[in-house]
Amino acid sequence: MPDSLTVRTVPVADPGDLLARLPYPAALAWIRRGEGLAGWGEAARVTLPAGEDRFTAGEKWLRELFDGARSTDDVKVPGSGPVAFGSFTFDPASDGSVLVVPRVVLGRRAGRAWLTTVTGDDEPLPAAAPVTAPGEVRWSDASRTAPEWEQAVAAAVARIRAGDLRKVVLARDLHACADRDIDVRLVLTRLAARYPDCYTFSCAGLAGATPELLIRRSGDQVRSLVLAGTVPRGGTAAQDDALGAALLVSAKNVEEHGYAVADVRAALGPLCDVLVAEPRPSLLRLANVQHLATRVRGRLSAAPAAGVPTALALAAALHPTAAVCGTPASAAMDLIRELEGMDRGRYAGPVGWVDAQGNGEWGIALRCAELDGRRARLFAGCGIVAGSDPAAELAEAQTKFRPVLQALEG
Repeated sequence: MPDSLTVRTVPVADPGDLLARLPYPAALAWIRRGEGLAGWGEAARVTLPAGEDRFTAGEKWLRELFDGARSTDDVKVPGSGPVAFGSFTFDPASDGSVLVVPRVVLGRRAGRAWLTTVTGDDEPLPAAAPVTAPGEVRWSDASRTAPEWEQAVAAAVARIRAGDLRKVVLARDLHACADRDIDVRLVLTRLAARYPDCYTFSCAGLAGATPELLIRRSGDQVRSLVLAGTVPRGGTAAQDDALGAALLVSAKNVEEHGYAVADVRAALGPLCDVLVAEPRPSLLRLANVQHLATRVRGRLSAAPAAGVPTALALAAALHPTAAVCGTPASAAMDLIRELEGMDRGRYAGPVGWVDAQGNGEWGIALRCAELDGRRARLFAGCGIVAGSDPAAELAEAQTKFRPVLQALEG
């Protein structure tokens, strides 16, 4: 950790496309509909060991770093001043959770734009590099072939029907290899253009566009968007409407969604003096799929015994939700470890940012890939309940791979 950071935030003119301002592929980003944060360079970074306490360890590291910083903030909005981007592992048994404080952050929100610069060492920032395309991309199965994954789904359904648990989320992965190094800026730009209602993110080699807002904290106000239950988009408006209408009354999908909403209410309820969830799910339509969606909003308690939780602490309290793990969580986590045949790494873990005042936004790392040179590892998962059909779940997973597949191929 640097001895001390010097941080300066100043207002700037509208910078235009934030992603277009990223000077080289080692990019940090959290963008939705053109607003958010884009960062580059590293003033400080920590990789956290496996364990249930990885969030607490990250909070401690950040608090020491931020408390010791010499900060001047002429903007004073959520996301100004020192900011850390983070990405945490899904499974506490996995290594690799990371927090990064960028050297430079460009932000824009609600008609205001700002630039934050951080100095903590004398290493110069590298020169800007042109964005390059990866060329031809070749695909292959990774941990499970499609038939093997269907067998895992069938095994999960049998365990649910036997009463071992009520829901489990099973994921699968794909490998990709390109002719040239994959430039995350190109992937982010394509994802942001095609999925503007998602949160396009990049942190330490994990990049994607997640539709799911785990938590937003702005002062004492909190928001969450719960997604669970999915169908594809239709080829025509009539087909689209029919698919959406069927999703809203699907017993399987409504059951799956209900578990995820209950998890969020249970986690946030003790921390809020006001908490309101929409009484029934609505449809969230994205470019490739439709989800059941429930919006939750709340007000943090004025003086909880342990202090007002930061956005990162709230993300830790919510993770893992039934939307990415299952119900009950402990039984679902055990079954995931048994049936998936892979380490998810940071897929389906919290990803986002937090500032020195504890404000921030954290999503669930979905529709994403780990990028490493010419190679990429993509992920997709599906909620499994007693009424799940393995072939239908495989088709849903293939649909969820599509955003990143298309972003890599162009």
